[in-house]
Amino acid sequence: MCGHACAARLGAMSSTDTFQLSLQTAETYEAAFVPSLFAHLAPHLVDAAGVTAGDRVLDVACGTGIVARTAAERAGPAGHVVGLDLNEAMLTVARRIRPDLDWRQGDAASLPFPDGSFDVALCQSGLMFVPDVAASVGEMARVVRPGGRVAAQVWSSLDRQTAIHPLADAVARFAGRDAVDLIGTYFRLGDREEFTGQFTRAGLRVSDVRTLPVTVRAPSVDDYITTEVESTPLVDRISEDVYRRIREEARAGLARYRDATGALVLPLEAYLVAAARG
Repeated sequence: MCGHACAARLGAMSSTDTFQLSLQTAETYEAAFVPSLFAHLAPHLVDAAGVTAGDRVLDVACGTGIVARTAAERAGPAGHVVGLDLNEAMLTVARRIRPDLDWRQGDAASLPFPDGSFDVALCQSGLMFVPDVAASVGEMARVVRPGGRVAAQVWSSLDRQTAIHPLADAVARFAGRDAVDLIGTYFRLGDREEFTGQFTRAGLRVSDVRTLPVTVRAPSVDDYITTEVESTPLVDRISEDVYRRIREEARAGLARYRDATGALVLPLEAYLVAAARG
């Protein structure tokens, strides 16, 4: 949905410290995808976690820091907000925008903070890229105080993303059903019962599961198809002819989502889970 920038989030969240995206990619992420997508989701996450004045807040896998910045507005001068990401380029951009906030390099599955360090721990559009989701949720639970809050936003399952179906169906037809998984990483935590269970198994009490309608925009249908295919492993698994067939069929199916200017406007669905530590 956000191309190389979201692929970069995968690297920013993984346990390997050998993946480092370029500063240019991080700047593109901030300039293009934060205002068009992530800035609209951040207030919902911060609201669900009940961030208030004076809170100590951790933004896990912060990217360029939109959730941390949003939380800082709520926490105010008496609060303290930390943004953590594994990727230094993301943090470089975050520091440029808000040098007054606390930016740290670290792994979502092994947070470098003592138990109970924060009132709130947040993660936006990130846990679906983490190799060990249970460990990451467990770490978020560990670093909040008793009574502290944990909230995370992910994407609903692919079967609920009807606007994605024209591309997914074309990939299945010409590259095989298994190939759909290569463009579906965003949606791998779409089973709400299973994902919510990660919170309860971490000792958290779930207080809210909330659906979030989202609009994803692209300059054109072809731009969208290019991004979704070429920012995933699918591009290395298919021939030029298969790619052409996928593009032609997906283009026809996605045409209904074009606006008057020819831009693509896709209605998608995210959700968030908010919980408290007992």
